[in-house]
Amino acid sequence: MKLKSFIIAFSSLVLTTGLLLLIGHLFTIPWLMFQHEFTGNANGFSMTTGSFVPLIIGLIVSFFAERIYVNRYQKKLG
Repeated sequence: MKLKSFIIAFSSLVLTTGLLLLIGHLFTIPWLMFQHEFTGNANGFSMTTGSFVPLIIGLIVSFFAERIYVNRYQKKLG
């Protein structure tokens, strides 16, 4: 039960986040894109990352997918 619940949660996280990142890159939506830029030079370094909105949405979807799975499993048992 716990393994299946983890698999449901993790796969929904990966699929949702990946789909949103893909949509962001295909349609050039900045808040759905993850951009990474690293610049190293003699004076210091600069590091820039992109939006974490797809990851946050993926975590929310993952949470609800696990809750739905657990509720349906419990109804099935009793």
